[in-house]
Amino acid sequence: MLLSGDDEAPFDVRGREGRSPFFVICDHAGRRLPRSLGDLGLSEAELSTHIGWDIGAGAVARELAAKLDACVVWQRYSRLAIDCNRPLSAPDSIVRLSERTSVPGNQDVGPGAAEARARAIFHPYHDEIGGLLDARAAAGRLTILVAMHSFTPVFLDVPRPWHVGVLSNRDRRVAEPLLRALRAEGDLVVGDNEPYAVTDHSDFSINHHGERRGLPCVELEIRQDLVSDEAGQRAWAERLARLLVAATDSLPTVNTPQSG
Repeated sequence: MLLSGDDEAPFDVRGREGRSPFFVICDHAGRRLPRSLGDLGLSEAELSTHIGWDIGAGAVARELAAKLDACVVWQRYSRLAIDCNRPLSAPDSIVRLSERTSVPGNQDVGPGAAEARARAIFHPYHDEIGGLLDARAAAGRLTILVAMHSFTPVFLDVPRPWHVGVLSNRDRRVAEPLLRALRAEGDLVVGDNEPYAVTDHSDFSINHHGERRGLPCVELEIRQDLVSDEAGQRAWAERLARLLVAATDSLPTVNTPQSG
């Protein structure tokens, strides 16, 4: 067993009874490692950086959900154990090199060990999300899926000018109006599928839980220096709560798959 009795559950949930149509998830909220994996050969300083988790994203997700009266599900374990926003077939599902940091404990992970990580962390997290979404669908509730992430101000020595990125794949029902709303704020540099773009091969969560179900969905990336403290986290949660409501007020009251 990858997780022992001393390890925490791989996910947590708040707002199960929330009345909002919004449903918030955070794949990289935590930086814990299972005791059985030790420190993967990394220092505490390395584990605390972006290679281990999305700094500030979990706090923004929880604050946003509270403001919206929404359900929020977040993942407690580090992406270095297994990345819960990557298809299990992706080469970086268990990352060996993150930016310029080699991860010693991930260099020789065989199929059995990889499956153990997926069974302990990846599947329980996504099964919980799937079960909650099934229940909402059975009740005929509208669901708008919001996946919260954060990104580094500089990557491989290249500065990133964006304050926030709005990411989407095929379904642009939330992304398009939210882009307009964010840009209308007047004080933001807003990326459209920047600094990352969602693809079938690079992202799992909004493809699997959103597009596959026909749910309106969007992935949000906030620059980490803007949400590294409580004041920034609250400010961004307040802004996003306001703009998400405004951007989705014309959506139908029940989920209908996007045509095309």
